Amino acid sequence: MDRILIKDLMVRCILGVNDDERREKQDVLINLILCADLRPAGRSDNFDDAVDYRAIKKRVVRAIEESSFRLAEALAERIAALCLENPAVQQVQVTVEKPTALRFARSVGVEITRGRS
Repeated sequence: MDRILIKDLMVRCILGVNDDERREKQDVLINLILCADLRPAGRSDNFDDAVDYRAIKKRVVRAIEESSFRLAEALAERIAALCLENPAVQQVQVTVEKPTALRFARSVGVEITRGRS
């Protein structure tokens, strides 16, 4: 399966279980791998045959910025569901990282893979 990569998407949202994490938005780093058949766009060089990853990115950013999740796992599930709403996306890999979550670590995160069932 072909893949579209969206790397290092930095978004601010409420994410965490501690009181201080619930008060102010914090940076969250998102990486997406969208699996789809890219041959039609590759053959035609026509945008109408392509997966509109810009539109997917905009929906994901808007949803994250408006969200208030306690767990990165729940945020990742929401992002995966949004990506799979695009009929061309057959599978998605979502990584959600919180750069400031653990002292002495660059970041901590979760990674999930979801597909059409």
